[in-house]
Amino acid sequence: MVVNLSFFLLLLLFVSSANAKATVSISPKTLNRSDDSVAIQWSGVESPSDLDWLGIYSPPNSPHDHFIGYKLLNASSTWRSGSGSISLPLTNLRSNYSFRIFRWTQSEIDPKHLDHDQNPLPGTKHLLAESEEVSFGSGVGKPEQIHLAFEDGVNGMRVTFVAGDGEERFVRYGERKERLGNSAPARGVRYEREHMCNAPANTSIGWRDPGWIFDAVMNNLNGGVKYYYQVGSDSKGWSEIHSFIARDVYSEETIAFMFGDMGCATPYTTFIRTQDESISTLKWILRDIEALGDKPALVSHIGDISYARGYSWVWDEFFAQIEPIASRVPYHVCIGNHEYDFPAQPWKPDWAAWTYGNDGGGECGVPYSMRFNMPGNSSEPTGTKAPPTRNLYYSYDVGSVHFVYISTETNFLRGGRQYEFVKRDLESVDREKTPFVVVQGHRPMYTTSNEVRDAMIRQKMVEHLEPLFVENNVTLALWGHVHRYERFCPMRNNTCGKLWRGSPVHLVIGMAGQDWQPIWEPRPNHPGLPIFPQPEQSMYRTGELGYTLLVANKEKLTVSFVGNHDGEVHDTVEMLASGEVISGSKDDTVKTVPASATLVGKAESNVSWYVKGAGLMVMGVLLGFIVGFFTKGKKGSTPDNRWIPVKNEET
Repeated sequence: MVVNLSFFLLLLLFVSSANAKATVSISPKTLNRSDDSVAIQWSGVESPSDLDWLGIYSPPNSPHDHFIGYKLLNASSTWRSGSGSISLPLTNLRSNYSFRIFRWTQSEIDPKHLDHDQNPLPGTKHLLAESEEVSFGSGVGKPEQIHLAFEDGVNGMRVTFVAGDGEERFVRYGERKERLGNSAPARGVRYEREHMCNAPANTSIGWRDPGWIFDAVMNNLNGGVKYYYQVGSDSKGWSEIHSFIARDVYSEETIAFMFGDMGCATPYTTFIRTQDESISTLKWILRDIEALGDKPALVSHIGDISYARGYSWVWDEFFAQIEPIASRVPYHVCIGNHEYDFPAQPWKPDWAAWTYGNDGGGECGVPYSMRFNMPGNSSEPTGTKAPPTRNLYYSYDVGSVHFVYISTETNFLRGGRQYEFVKRDLESVDREKTPFVVVQGHRPMYTTSNEVRDAMIRQKMVEHLEPLFVENNVTLALWGHVHRYERFCPMRNNTCGKLWRGSPVHLVIGMAGQDWQPIWEPRPNHPGLPIFPQPEQSMYRTGELGYTLLVANKEKLTVSFVGNHDGEVHDTVEMLASGEVISGSKDDTVKTVPASATLVGKAESNVSWYVKGAGLMVMGVLLGFIVGFFTKGKKGSTPDNRWIPVKNEET
C-alpha cells in the first residue's frame, strides 16, 4: 500500500511538471499616455531557446502573425532560467495591447517569410503564454501627436492632433499660461482602409485604425509673441499646456532646422527597418531649440517622413516621437517617395517607369495628406478611391527668407500645374523683404552618390526646374532622398559658378535617420574598385547622420551641418546678400562648434551664428568624421572667387 502511494505521488508530480505552463504578467494594466512603460514578466519557459520571443499585439485579438512588433526573450539578462522581464514604452494606438510568448526553432525558420531587411520573421506555431490586456483608459480620448504648422495668414498658427473618437474638440490659447482666453473649434477627419492603394497598407497586417485627426487655427496672433495653448475638450480631457512663438515675418533673424529622411525609432523589431539614429537627431535639435529661449524657429522635413510604408502604427510612433519639438515650433514637410509612390500613380512618364515603384507601401499619400495640413491648397487626384494627395507645393516667408516646397513625386515638368506655381511664386518674391530664397524637394537635382535609378529625374529637373531657379536667383536648393550630407558649389547646368545669383548652392540633407546609404559614384574607368574620387563641384560630403541649421538676416544666410555623433558643427557655408558664397578653408581657425553655442550669441547681436572675437571667424569646414570610410582633406581655390572647395576623398 505504501509502495502504491509513493508511485502515485511520483506519477502526480511528473504529470504536474509535464502540464506546467509558462505564464506572462504585466504591470500596470492601465497607462495614461504615449511613452508610458509597461513591465512584462514571464516564468515557466522550459528549455529556453534564444529564438523564443515576445509578440506585441494591438488590438489584442489580432491573429498571431499580425503583431505590431516583437522582442526576443534573450533581451532579458535572466532568460536562460526560463524567467525574465522587459520594460516597454507603448504608444497610444487607441486600442488595448496584449503580449504573447512563442517558441521558435531553427528548423522552423522560413527563408521566404522575411522582413524589410531580409531577416526571417518569427514563427507562431508554438504559443507558450498570453498576457492580460493593457489599456490607456480614458487616455484613448485625450489628444496626442500634437504638431504645429504655419497658416496661410501670417497671423495664424495651425495645430493638428489625434484622438480616439470624432467628438468635438477645441484649442484654447493666450499670452498667459494661466489665462487661455481664446478658443477655436477643431475640424475632425479620418481615413479608412479602403482608401489605401496597395499592400501592406490595405491588408489586415498593415492596417490599424488611425483615429480621428483634428486641426484648428489660432488666429489674430502678434508676431514674435509667446503663446500658450492646449487642445481637447471638457468631456474627453485636455492636453498639457504647450507654448510657441508666433511667426514674425519682419523678424531680423530666421532660424530653421532642416533635414530629410528621418523616420522614427521603435522599442521593438517590426516588419520594416526603423531608424534608431532619429533619436539622436531629435535630441540635438531639442537642445538647440531650448537654447533659443524665446526666439522663433521652424523645422523643415523634406520627404521620407515616418517610413511607415504601409504599416500604419509607425505613423503613430513617429508623431509621438516628434511631439516634444513639433508642439513648440512649426513642423513643415514635403512629400517623398516613401509617402506616395505606388504602381498605379497617375503621373508616371515612360522615362520614370523604373523610378516610381511601390515605395509608399500602398499608402498612396493618404496618411501624409491627412495627418499634415500645410499652407496653400495644392493637390492632385490619386486615380483611386483615395482622397486627393495634398501638401505638394507651397511657400511662405519668415524674416529675410522665402521658403518654397516642391514635389518630386508628381508632375514638375514645364506646362504642369506645379511648374506654373513655382514660376509664379519665384517671380513674385519681394527681394527687398526677403533677399534669400530657399527651395526644398525630396529627390536631389545634384548628387555624387551612385543613384543610377534617379538619373532621368535629375536630368529632367535640370532641364525644367533649374532654369526657373537660375532666372529667379534662388539662393539655396535643399534635397533629401540620399542618406548623406553633401554640399555643392554654386551650380548651373552641372558647372560651378562664382556667385549664388544665377547659380544656386545645392545641399543634399537626407541624413537625419535612415541609415541605408548608397556608395559614392565610382571612377568610370574602375567601376569595380572601391575608389570614389570627389568631383570638383562637391565641396564637402560625409556619411555621418545629423541635420542642418539655417540662420539668416538681411545681410547673410548661413547653413551648418551638425553631426549626430557629437552634436557639433562639421561644415558651414555662408551666402551673402551680395551673391558671394563663402566656405571655410583648412587655413582658417578651424573648430568643431557645439550647435547650441552658435544659437546663443551676445545680447547686442542679432546674428547669433558666430561667436564674436577679434577677427575670429569659425567657418565649419572640418575634415572630421566620415562614417565607414577613410577620409583625406584637400583644398583648392580660385583667385577671383571667395568660395573655397574643401573635399573629403573617400577611398
